[in-house]
Parts: sequence; structure tokens; C-alpha cells
Amino acid sequence: MAGGRPTTTTTMSALGSTSTSTSTKHKHKQRVLLSLLATLVFLVAASVLLSTKTQTQPQPQPLLRLHLLRRQASDHAALVSAYAAYSRRLKIDASRQVRLFSSLASSLADLASRSDVDKEAKDRVKLARQLVSESKEAFDTQLKIHKLRDTIFSVHQHLHRARKLGDLSSRIAASSTPKSLHCLAMRLMEHRISHPQDAFPSTPASLASDLSLYHYAIFSDNIIAVSVVLNSVIRNAAHPSRHVFHVVTDPMYLPAMQVWFAKQPPTAGAHVDLHSTAEYTFLNASYSPVIRQIETGNQELSLLHYLRFYLPEIFPKLKRIILLEDDVVVQKDLAELWTVNLQGNVNGAVEMCFGGFRRYNRYLNFTNQMVKERFSPRACAWAYGVNVFDLQAWRTEQCTEQFHQYQQMNEDGLLWKPDTVLPAGLMTFYTTTKPLEKSWHVMGLGYNPSVSPEEIRKAAVLHFNGNMKPWLDVAMNQYKQLWTKYVDSDMEFLQLCNFGL
Repeated sequence: MAGGRPTTTTTMSALGSTSTSTSTKHKHKQRVLLSLLATLVFLVAASVLLSTKTQTQPQPQPLLRLHLLRRQASDHAALVSAYAAYSRRLKIDASRQVRLFSSLASSLADLASRSDVDKEAKDRVKLARQLVSESKEAFDTQLKIHKLRDTIFSVHQHLHRARKLGDLSSRIAASSTPKSLHCLAMRLMEHRISHPQDAFPSTPASLASDLSLYHYAIFSDNIIAVSVVLNSVIRNAAHPSRHVFHVVTDPMYLPAMQVWFAKQPPTAGAHVDLHSTAEYTFLNASYSPVIRQIETGNQELSLLHYLRFYLPEIFPKLKRIILLEDDVVVQKDLAELWTVNLQGNVNGAVEMCFGGFRRYNRYLNFTNQMVKERFSPRACAWAYGVNVFDLQAWRTEQCTEQFHQYQQMNEDGLLWKPDTVLPAGLMTFYTTTKPLEKSWHVMGLGYNPSVSPEEIRKAAVLHFNGNMKPWLDVAMNQYKQLWTKYVDSDMEFLQLCNFGL
């Protein structure tokens, strides 16, 4: 057939090449033998010449000549053996090559007899290319890097959402009223309504403005938390009768507060002065931007939290006051804190920055031009919880007016998050804060499980700041006893409301 002739020719060519290679190998063997014979002839001739030359010289020792000839013969024998071994290896290799070429020739002959060789070869080439392409796709490093980056980004997004949901859940748990606290307030209100004839405590105006006494401000509607603060201050005071507690609460909770402190009045001659926010007529929309924003529907603002910016108006006759949060426990006498020299500053507070953390850039929006111009992002932040305020310096510096200015600018939440009051305080008292010794205020018992026992032992005030408040079920057990030991656990209303203390 015409199609089969090239294949047959190729096969014959391969066989011809095989025979040519075999003849080449035989010629090489002949050349090796000839070279061996030539070498032997040369050696014999050289020995004859040497023997002829030595006849004219004195006769050497016979044994020495015999030794030289023997050594030469041994060398020639070793050389002949080496050539023979090499020749045998060449013969074996030549035989192997002959068998290989014969096998290839047989395979080519089989292929030549098949009519679909060309098509099969093309199919196999196509399959090989497809496999190479798929392998490149499977092991493409850049593609793997892109896929890994996409996976990491997706995981980060899920983690970010989970953290936001966790923070939201924690805030809801911390800000909502537990069933036991709601029960306590209702029980106290019920008692107030059913016993209108009972007398309720009131502090004489002379004591409320007596400058020789130690005055404390507490703004809260949490009855049991306020009672713990009062109990802890009084029990650790050297002279409890010199301490006056000004408690301001929501009008709805004032009757419940009155019943509680009528049933459990401060011990050792200490005084409690109860008021509601409704009593302060200056708290109106025309004067306070906080009231105005609350009335326009800003649900993130709490009036009780922002009362701290109106201390001079609430206590016009006082020169100095200590502000206590309702989630603190006092362990030492605070009389010494009352006499701290503020060096003309308005606010005395414990700073909470360390390294690059807890600085102004965490709390304020420094992309705002006004914030960038007036404040340093590296300035150290201080904490609310226990603060000493010089009300005379406050009035001189017009701090309330400064707060109003910043609060109006933050109406849209552009300067700081409106759900916290600390940024407003950091701005208002930016250059008028005196740092206090850190043992006056140890923070983190509401979120940090790693506060050292030594810090707790030395602290004058422990602050349960964070979402794990000691009166909640989520409180950290290792710190809870520090708070519960100041609870009036024998109070009948606590037993009725199933407080798990």
C-alpha cells in the first residue's frame, strides 16, 4: 500500500542503522587488538636495544636485570587484562543495544501495520495537553494566593460581625434592668403607696451645704448599687458622720429610693440627700443641649449620665465634691482624697493610658478638623469612677459652657460616639485635669479577669466598669464577693425578689 511504504522504509533504516553499529563495534575490537600487538612489538624492540647498548658497558648484576624484566612483563600483563575486560564490557553493551534496536524495530513494524496510528497519536497529544492545562490550574500559585486571601477576608468579616453582635449583646445585658432589680423597685413603690404616712429621710439644708463635711455626688436609678456605694464608704471611713451623700435619681425611682433609705438608713451618723432630676429647673431645652437632643428623640443619651457636667449648678454652695459612679466599691477612707491638692485644676482623676493604649485617639474622631486642632491624639485619657472636682475652678474655667459647645457640635455624632460620656469629659477637662495616684482607682473588674490580687488589696476604690456588673448573672465570680459583702442582705425586699447574692 502507498500509505505503508514510508513506515517500512523507516523500519529498514532502523535495521540498517543497527547492523552498521554492530560492524562499528567489531572494527573497534580489531583496533584494540592491533594496538596491543604494536605495544608488545615496541616493548620487545626496546628491550633488545637496551640489551645491545648495555654490552658496551660493564655487566650489571643478573638479578637486577631479571627483576626489571619481570616487572615489565607484569605491567604488560595487567594492561592486556584491562583491555580484555574493557573489550568484554563493550561486547555486552553492543549486544544490549542490538536487542534494544531489534525491539524498537519490532514495535515500529507493529505500528506500521495499524491504520489509525496518526489519529491515536493526535488524541493522545490532545489528552496530554489537557492534563497539563488542568495541572497548571490546580497548582497555580497566584490563583491559590487569591483564593486564600478571599477566604481570609471572608473569615475576618464573619469574625467582625460576631464581635459586633457580642458587644451588642453585652451592652443589652448591661443596660437592661434585671428581673430582680425591677422586682425590688416595684416592691418599694408598692410599700410607698400603701404606707403614705411613713416618714422618709431628708437632709437639712445646712448639712447639704456645710463646707466642713465631705460631700459625694451619685447619679443613679440602681437602688441596690447606690446602697453598696454608701455602705462601702461608711464602713471604711474614720469619721462616718462627716460624710454626706447627694443621690440624684430619675423621678420614677425617687419614691423607691426613699423607702429603701427609710428602711436602711446610713449607719454611724452619715447622711444621705435624695433628689430627682425634676427638681432642677435649669435642666431645660433652652439651656442644655443634652435635654434638647433627648427631646428630639436621641435614645442614646441618658440624662443621669450627663448630670456630671452640671455639678456647679446642682450644688451652687459647695466648693469641692467627689463624684462616685454607682458601680464602685470603696475599700479605704476617702477623707484623704478630699484634701488632695489639685493645683488649680478642675478635675482630679486617675489616668488609664499605658503604652499606646487608652489615649485620646481611641475616644475622639481626629479626622474632624476642630478635634485635630484642639487636642493631641497622644494625650493620656483618664477615667470616670472616682473624681474630685474643684467647683470654684470649674466656674472660673466655664467648663459647663465648654461642654455645651462640644455637645452641640456632636449632635450628629461626628466628634465621638454619643452612647458614652467619657469623650465629652476628655474634651471639657482637657487642660484642667490633675492625675491622681493609681491606687485611688483600680478599674476593669467588670471585664478584665486578670486584675492582680495585689492591686485589688491596695486599691482605695474598685471599679466594676464593663458589662459584667456585680449585680448581674454574668458577673465574674472572682470579684463578686468584693461587692456582695456590702449588700444589706437582711433587707426583706431583697429576699422577696430572689437576689442571687
